[in-house]
Amino acid sequence: MTAAPPAAANQGRIVALLCLAEALSMTGFAAYPAFLPALRDAWNMSGAEAGFVGGAFFFGYMLAVPFLSGVTDRLDARGVFAFSCALAAAGTAGFAVFADGMMSGAAFQALAGAGLGGTYMPGLKALTDRVGGPRQPRYIAFYTATFGIGTSLSLLAAGWLGDALPWRTAFVLLALGPLLALPIVLGALRPQHPHGAHQAPWLPRFGPVLALREVRRYIVGYSLHCWELFGLRSWLVAFIAFAYAASGAAPPIGPTEAAAAINLLGLPASILGNEAAGRVGRSRWIAGVMIASGVLCWLAGVSSAWPWWLMLAALGLYFTTVMADSAALTAGLVAATPLAQRGAAMALYSLLGFGAGFVAPLVFGATLDAAGGGSMAWALAFGTLGSGGLMWALVTRRGESGAAR
Repeated sequence: MTAAPPAAANQGRIVALLCLAEALSMTGFAAYPAFLPALRDAWNMSGAEAGFVGGAFFFGYMLAVPFLSGVTDRLDARGVFAFSCALAAAGTAGFAVFADGMMSGAAFQALAGAGLGGTYMPGLKALTDRVGGPRQPRYIAFYTATFGIGTSLSLLAAGWLGDALPWRTAFVLLALGPLLALPIVLGALRPQHPHGAHQAPWLPRFGPVLALREVRRYIVGYSLHCWELFGLRSWLVAFIAFAYAASGAAPPIGPTEAAAAINLLGLPASILGNEAAGRVGRSRWIAGVMIASGVLCWLAGVSSAWPWWLMLAALGLYFTTVMADSAALTAGLVAATPLAQRGAAMALYSLLGFGAGFVAPLVFGATLDAAGGGSMAWALAFGTLGSGGLMWALVTRRGESGAAR
């Protein structure tokens, strides 16, 4: 039997604690991207090989999320989140102790990614199981925007630790975050059986989810959003380091700190984007944002030749547009999915989204290799990020125009 939703005052506390747990569970998320330039040289990796290691994180997520997220239709997401915190810590610590090249690094990145597969969307499921009413879309926006806070904190921590300690020691310390998140979730949330748990399968059934046209549209849109976002995040520190070296400048902020500051722009962009979507229409907003990011990816790609402050401004503007549709997509999926199928819908949503996140860094790195690794190569690699979202937006707008006639 499903418990009644908590009082409104307590809902805010639940959301705040879940956001805190999410951010802590992600301390190892950006460890590899932060150390990518150094590890690429130390392990003598090509761009494609370095992208493979980065993408392996999302491959692990993709393998784990169908079960770890889908099972939350049957089991309390609280327990799934706690178990997955241990997975994330093991993957990050294992990378520190055992990784010595592309294959071993990819294996532990995949384990850490599996941990995220059992925290991010199951955490959202734990939230939507316990928090309802007219404020739910706003709470969803807060939670999804916290992903950007977790990314920024991970980058900052990796940068600070990397300045003072060997990278292996830094990875071990970054593995502590998920272990701190585990007791927060277990202590903050009361056990609660999900709606229709006795009828839900142990493995998610995607057929009924895919039969819902509106849900399909959000899933495809999120996949293209993740392609752009995770391809960018995987190579952001390396691009900033390249641009700094190319300009010969000595900016007051290092590459990891700059990337962390840029990632923080995702918090207001995601929350305010969701608010704007509620006013102008969700589909219209998402399509407009994807068109903007599909154009701005090229601007960001050519910015390595600009003064460092203008380059960072271009990256910040591009990242803001990438994130401006994030919460709108997720809130749209939740609103369009029947309650008893939310776990399966979130599993498929994440499976395809983070699956795209696995391929995008590899394509980005392969483009760098094929184009020679110079300034024009970076521009072409950035161009691979936004083209899919641009196509989604144009197709969606054309379909809506046709329906209106």
